[in-house]
Amino acid sequence: MGNVGIIGTGWIADKMAETLTGLNPDMKYAVASRNLEKARSFAGHWGFKKAYGSYKELVDDPDVDLVYIATPHSHHFDNSSMAIEAGKPVLCEKAFTANARQADALLDLAHKKGVFITEAIWTRYMPLSLKIKELIDNGAIGEPRLLNASLCYYMEFKERILKPELCGGALLDLGVYSLNFCRMYFGTDIARTTSACIKSNTGMDMYDAISLEYADGRMANLQASTMGLCGRIGQICGTEGYIIVNNINCPECATVYRDYKPVEVYKAPEKQITGYEYQVTASFDAIGKGWLESPYMPHQETLDVMKQMDELRKEWGVVYPMD
Repeated sequence: MGNVGIIGTGWIADKMAETLTGLNPDMKYAVASRNLEKARSFAGHWGFKKAYGSYKELVDDPDVDLVYIATPHSHHFDNSSMAIEAGKPVLCEKAFTANARQADALLDLAHKKGVFITEAIWTRYMPLSLKIKELIDNGAIGEPRLLNASLCYYMEFKERILKPELCGGALLDLGVYSLNFCRMYFGTDIARTTSACIKSNTGMDMYDAISLEYADGRMANLQASTMGLCGRIGQICGTEGYIIVNNINCPECATVYRDYKPVEVYKAPEKQITGYEYQVTASFDAIGKGWLESPYMPHQETLDVMKQMDELRKEWGVVYPMD
């Protein structure tokens, strides 16, 4: 693998630094913040070799092999574009951009420049996520008919959730996981969508309820909320049984039930660091093969998810300045 440069020094950057520490400490190369002291503090704490007081300095460093974008959704387009223009491969946090227009422009730029970029929606790369898909495809629960997925955290007072200029709300932060969970296991042949949301006084969606009807008669019910806690459970129901997934945000365990009794239990790898390591190794694997995208999260799928979220926000009247 190679040298990783992190743009941003928030909690998600900490999680990536923890991941690299467990994966290969030599990968911890550079970190950038708009505040040099923050960058130096982060670098000192985690053992990064370089600290930069601007994002431009990091992407211009010839020894950076992969740029991880750890800034708010609102800044992903600008930060990723800067890295792509500098010829640097990018692993960009979810949600990929503020909207589909930005996603389309960013992916177009990456293709024109011949530079790798992928969305860091970590659940797409995890071994247990792939195992669940294998179980469904192999008929472990018969014919899949119904899917339920909920992801809730209590964070209704956080600035990044409340502010339109930071692309606030539950959808881009949490609902994106429910949508990806559904798309991984039920696909994309959606015939009808009905939804509702509860908004904050700043106009951001705080609780989302989404129902998807599929062309073949299957149905999915998805929820995301910043207003309280939930079990973060995913359930895929079929004609011969069902699968319950503990924590759709970072799958820990998947249990197959038949006759309402557990018959098989699959767990995340025991030596898993944080769960972020799979997207890092997948990125370097793709870069090594000369690919511009990762098969775990193809560019078209990233764009389609952004379009799906745009349509939901349009229905709810949730607007960002960059729309």
